[in-house]
Amino acid sequence: MSKKNKDKNNNQQQAPQEPEVDNQQAAAAQPEEQQEEEIKEPTPEERIAQLEAQLEKEKSQYLYLMADFENFRKRTIREKADLLKYGAEGAMRNLLPVIDDLERAIAALDKSDDINALKEGVNLIYSKFVKYLESNKVVPIDSTGKDFDDNLHEAITTFPAPDESLRGKVIDTTTKGYMIDDKVLRHAKVVVGQ
Repeated sequence: MSKKNKDKNNNQQQAPQEPEVDNQQAAAAQPEEQQEEEIKEPTPEERIAQLEAQLEKEKSQYLYLMADFENFRKRTIREKADLLKYGAEGAMRNLLPVIDDLERAIAALDKSDDINALKEGVNLIYSKFVKYLESNKVVPIDSTGKDFDDNLHEAITTFPAPDESLRGKVIDTTTKGYMIDDKVLRHAKVVVGQ
C-alpha cells in the first residue's frame, strides 16, 4: 500500500470516530440544556410579581403587628387609669370598719355619761387604726431627741437649746411624720434646738 492509501484509510477510520464523540458530547449536553431550562431564571414580569406578593405579605404582617401594639398600648393606658382611679379601693374598704367604730363612739357620747368607757372605746378605735396602718407598712417617724434630718423632718421653728447636747437635735414634735417602707409620706413638723 502506498503512503497515500494509508493516509486515506487512516482518515476514513478517524472520520467516523469524530462524529461519535460529537454525538456523545451532544447527548451529554442535552440534559444540561434541559436542566438549564428547568432552573431557568424567572422573567422580569414574574420576578416583579413575586416581589409584589412578598411586599404585600410583609405589609400585612406589619399592619397586624402595629394593630397588636396599638391594642397593647391602649390596654396599658386603660389599666394605668383604672389603677389610679381604683388603686385606693382596697385601702378605703379596710378603713370602713374604723369609720363604723367612730360613728358608734359618737353616738355613744350622747347616750352615755361614763367618761372612762368612752375613753376606752376611743383608745380601742385608735389602736385598731394604728394596727391597720402598720399592716400597710405605714409607721410613724420617731423624731423627738433625734438629730435633725431634713429628709425626715420639717423645721417649723428653732428654739434656744436648754442644753449644749440638744443643739441641732429635735426638741419637740408638733406633728408626727409617717413613712411607708422607706418613703416619707409626711415629714414630721419639729422644733429644732439652736
